[in-house]
Amino acid sequence: MNELSNEMLMDTYVHAVQLNLDDHFILLLEKELSRRNLYHFYH
Repeated sequence: MNELSNEMLMDTYVHAVQLNLDDHFILLLEKELSRRNLYHFYH
């Protein structure tokens, strides 16, 4: 996931939650957001 820009990662997360996509996919996105210190923007 290092190839994704922060903005693209955040957009992907927002859309994944809105579309109620697979929980495992959302968890993976949350872990990457957390690793990049971006997860706090959503919680």
